[in-house]
Amino acid sequence: MASAPGPTVTPYAGFDKDADTVALRKAMKGLGTDEKAIIDVLAARSNAQRQELILQFKTAYGRDLISDLKSELSGHFEDAILALMSPPDLYDAKCLKKAMKGLGTDESAIIEVLCTRNNKQIHMIRDRYKKEFKHDLEKDLKDETSGNFKRILIGISQGGRDEGPADASRAAADAQTLYKAGEGKLGTDESEFQRILVAKSAAHLRLVFDEYEKVSKKSIEKAIKSEMSRDLENAYLTIVGFFRNPVEFYADLLQKAMVGVGTDEDRLIRVIVSRSEWDLELIKSTYMHKYKRTLVDAVKSEVSGDFRKLLIALIK
Repeated sequence: MASAPGPTVTPYAGFDKDADTVALRKAMKGLGTDEKAIIDVLAARSNAQRQELILQFKTAYGRDLISDLKSELSGHFEDAILALMSPPDLYDAKCLKKAMKGLGTDESAIIEVLCTRNNKQIHMIRDRYKKEFKHDLEKDLKDETSGNFKRILIGISQGGRDEGPADASRAAADAQTLYKAGEGKLGTDESEFQRILVAKSAAHLRLVFDEYEKVSKKSIEKAIKSEMSRDLENAYLTIVGFFRNPVEFYADLLQKAMVGVGTDEDRLIRVIVSRSEWDLELIKSTYMHKYKRTLVDAVKSEVSGDFRKLLIALIK
C-alpha cells in the first residue's frame, strides 16, 4: 500500500502492543490519571495500531479500553482521544450523528464530512452509521435538512460521483451550463449546479472551474457566493475548495476554527485527527505560508492543558 503524502502520524516502527497496553493500564490504574503517558502512546501510533491495542487491552485485562478512557478523561481532551481511537468510518459516522442530535443541526459539520469524502468512504460511512445507530443516514439527513440543501446532501450521500478522468470535450459545455444556470439568468437553477458539482469527477471539475473563468471572467467561487446563500453556498464552496486544493482547503478550515472570538474545538479535532495520517504535514506547511505563523503556535494560542498537548503531538 502506497504511503500517504505528508502524514504527521505513521505506523510506529517499534510497535509492541503488549508494552503499550501495560503502559495504558498503568496510566489509568489507581488514583489519578497519567495523561502524558496516554498521549505518548496513542498520538504516536497509527489508527490500525490503536485498533490492535483495543483488542490486546481486552485480551490482557478483560477490560474495554474505550470505556476506561471515557471514565478517566473529560472535555475536549476526551473527545480528541476517542476520535483517535475510532476507525475513520466510525468517527465520520459519529460526527454526522452528533451534528444531527438534539435541538438544532450542525450543518457545517455535515458539509465538512460528506462533501470531502470519496465514494468508497461514503459507502463505508453509510454502513457504519446503520450498524452503530440503527438509523438510515439518508433518512436522518432528510429529517434534519430541507430544500436544495437537503437535495445536495442526499445526492452526495449516495456515493455515486463519477470517479473517472476529466472529459476535456465536456468541460467547456459544463462551464457554460453552470453560467447559464446562475449568472447568465434571473434566478438560479440549482439543479444544474447539483448535476455537475455533485455528480462529476474531481478531475473533471477542476477543468470545469478553469473553463468557467473563461466564460464568466470571474471564479466559480465568486459565482457561487453571488448566487447561493447559507448552507447551500457553504456546501458548494466546500466541494469546489476541496477539489481544487485539499491541502489549502484544510489549512483554511483550521484558520476558521481559530479566528475571531472563541474556538471551534470540534472542527480542530475533526481536521487534525482525520488528516494526521494523510496530509497534515503539507497542511502545516501551507498554513505557515498563508497565515505567517506555525500551526503549532496557532493551536497553542487557542487551547490549553492536555488537549493542547495532544493536538501538538499529532501536528508535530
